[in-house]
Amino acid sequence: MASSRLMKAIYVALFLLYVDAAISLSLVSSMVAFLHGRGGQPFEVRRLGSFFDLPGEPAHLLTDHGHTTNAAGGTGVVLVGFGGLLALWLEHRSRAKYGKTSPFYYLWALITILSWLLTLTALIYTYVLTNRHSDQGIDLAYAEGNAPKPYPRDSWTPENWYTQVNSLSLVHSDDHDMLKKKLRSMRGWRYNLIPFMILGFILMVLVIVELLSFRRSRGRKTEQPFEERPHESAHLVA
Repeated sequence: MASSRLMKAIYVALFLLYVDAAISLSLVSSMVAFLHGRGGQPFEVRRLGSFFDLPGEPAHLLTDHGHTTNAAGGTGVVLVGFGGLLALWLEHRSRAKYGKTSPFYYLWALITILSWLLTLTALIYTYVLTNRHSDQGIDLAYAEGNAPKPYPRDSWTPENWYTQVNSLSLVHSDDHDMLKKKLRSMRGWRYNLIPFMILGFILMVLVIVELLSFRRSRGRKTEQPFEERPHESAHLVA
């Protein structure tokens, strides 16, 4: 009975994790598309009555945290999500037919652990990197003299860089509106790592606890016939 309730909880947690992982993938993909599109093109900046084109990307743009988050999202959708549905289906068949756990279910349990560790790594890496570069600013005098070359000072995450670009006096107001929208998306996938990590932890714990619960109940069933034999012998003697 306890194992059955845990299985239902696993299905719910798996569904929520799949949805959250898909959201993470879509938000990171939106940022990548922006970097390869409008984000990589110059922004016209107003300074002291004159104008100059600030390159869309700095010389040192940090994107490894985005790749790590993308890997965590892909793992959540494919290996944990789709792999989980297959593992649960095989597990139901194995328990109904053989009364034991399938090897694939053990493999999937291991995958949930590794997936959670990857998500936790992405969470820590992203927040540490973002906070480390959050107090940087763009030196407009230097940027104007350096144009049209990419801004070479400091290293930047996309979120930090475009936050500073949006704080400048841009000639076209549409650029401000567009950057505000894209920055919401960038902050969105960073914030989304928190529930993503929590859901991964919940699913991992549920799978491990359910496995242990099933093993204990299976062990009690195998021990019970041996415990009944002395009573049967006593009846025969009587």
